Amino acid sequence: MHAKTPKLLEDIRDAAAFVTEVVRGSSQDEYEANRMLRQAMERNFEIIGEALHRLSRVDDQTVARVGPVAEVKAFHNILVHAYDNIDHSIVWDVIHSKLPLLLANVEQLLAEADEEAES
Repeated sequence: MHAKTPKLLEDIRDAAAFVTEVVRGSSQDEYEANRMLRQAMERNFEIIGEALHRLSRVDDQTVARVGPVAEVKAFHNILVHAYDNIDHSIVWDVIHSKLPLLLANVEQLLAEADEEAES
């Protein structure tokens, strides 16, 4: 594992955990009506996408185990470059259907990094 990998994985975990925590208990209607909430979630997805991009430049093997990296990067690009065409129902769906797996994979990789550091 590359020396920068754990920090980048931590950035991904922190952003994904924040998104998960903040939307817990909210409905899709509440999400769509709350501009501040939507923008906070979008910003954290931007962080996830950028961290994955950086990780792909330094550690191909680890990034391949994170999950659907191409999909995450494409989602990131839409949020950043097509901000005026964001479909909030898609973001809501990604939060609930894709993010939990990404978070679980990243937590597993961080556990492995911790084990490597201890040996």
